Amino acid sequence: MTLKNETQKYSLLLTLAMLLWGGGWSALKILTYELPLEVVVFWRFFFMSLAFIPILYFFKQPFRLHVRAWKYILGSSVLNIAFMFSSFMGIKYGLAGAGSVIITTFSPIMTFLLVAILFRKKLHTMQYFGLFLGVVGGYILLQLNNPSLFLQSANGYFLLCALIWAGVTVLSQHSQVHIHPIHYSFIISVIATVFTFFYAYDAPLGAVFSQGTTFWVALIYLAVFGQAIATTIFFVASGKLGSEKTSSFMFLVPVFALFSAWFLLDEKMELHIIVGGAISMIAVYFINKTYKTNQENG
Repeated sequence: MTLKNETQKYSLLLTLAMLLWGGGWSALKILTYELPLEVVVFWRFFFMSLAFIPILYFFKQPFRLHVRAWKYILGSSVLNIAFMFSSFMGIKYGLAGAGSVIITTFSPIMTFLLVAILFRKKLHTMQYFGLFLGVVGGYILLQLNNPSLFLQSANGYFLLCALIWAGVTVLSQHSQVHIHPIHYSFIISVIATVFTFFYAYDAPLGAVFSQGTTFWVALIYLAVFGQAIATTIFFVASGKLGSEKTSSFMFLVPVFALFSAWFLLDEKMELHIIVGGAISMIAVYFINKTYKTNQENG
């Protein structure tokens, strides 16, 4: 296979992964209709763990678990559980499309700020411009011109999700020195499954078996396709195409999420979400583009 054909193949796979990720927000919204939070969270991690088993067998990566990896694994496990709980609450009381746009555009901005603060990175002029655009986009997205709307909405949960995912991103980036990304994701999922089982022990975990087809399709989609498969594609493509090209595909997630919420849930595409999300995505472009250029030149 030529280099061009290989690039096209992984670009198509990445587009598929972004589509699967985007659709996951609508699937989560469907799950919030029927059962308590702790029940949905446990089964989501349980099926995600099962889905990783054939993936691990397919790739046959040597399993090496350095003792230094545990601090990243445990930290990410806690943050992943917190993310799932926060996103469930946000989607339950808010719009799936709005949540996806806020979380996926704010997370990289918060990740950049977190890295800059923790590692005392000096910012470039264009990075300040990107941060300014991020503030403008956030102001529009969150409707901060009307504080009562913000306080009455689920935006607080979505912002918390973005901050939590920024922490997950930083930990996962540093963990790759000690453990393969697929092994990392699998172990985190298993730990989260065990932890949420004990948390939900007194909850009606068996209630899922009395649910209808729509619930099960949403649950399997979210755990298997929207998480395990999409994440694996993203990791593999990153190794083939490079992190810069791969990360650019993330801009497709809120687009697919908005369309899936409109198509599946009949959610309206509100103007402030589209405009604010677009400005925030431009902000992420300026922050990441300049940052990577600085690294290459530095």
